Amino acid sequence: MRSRLNAGRLLDLVQRAARALTASRSTGTDEPAKPSKPSKPSKPPRPSKPSKPSKPSTRPTPATAGGPRPAAIDIELDGTRFEYSPSMDGDPDPGEVVWTWVPYEDDSSQGKDRPVVVIGRRSDRLVGVALTSKRHDDEAQLEVGTGPWDRERRPSYAKLDRVLALDPDQVRREGAVLAKARFDDLVMALRQLHGLVERPR
Repeated sequence: MRSRLNAGRLLDLVQRAARALTASRSTGTDEPAKPSKPSKPSKPPRPSKPSKPSKPSTRPTPATAGGPRPAAIDIELDGTRFEYSPSMDGDPDPGEVVWTWVPYEDDSSQGKDRPVVVIGRRSDRLVGVALTSKRHDDEAQLEVGTGPWDRERRPSYAKLDRVLALDPDQVRREGAVLAKARFDDLVMALRQLHGLVERPR
């Protein structure tokens, strides 16, 4: 008798399980399998930052092929058109003391700003001689007095043995007007030193 009850109960459980499985399939209650997540694409490597270009030097340098012409170059005095026409109008003119970049005598690729007396013109350039506040007895110099081109109002000396051709566009600023008498003395000293004194007829 007990075995029949156990068999009947077992059959009942099987039938219930079959009905439940059928119902879940018809109503779609079976949870579908979750799709696998696609793998994330690998990030491309970041491009390296371009190196910053070096800042161009503001110091003029000697002219190179195809490059800008220098602010000042050494020339011979011969061929200079001497002229005294100062005009404090913002442009450099003969008879004025101006500031511009001047190369060192022993290394033309290096230099510094110096006061220069403009004594004339040659082609599209100005012609001048540099000033210094240092007196050297072993050099050809001429005192030109004091002026606002030197903050300390020290006596200045024109360097007679070195004549410079200046690019007007690269002159830094005007300093002052050199007195006419001082200018005439300077031109005469330059002509004598460089052998350009006119012979008496």
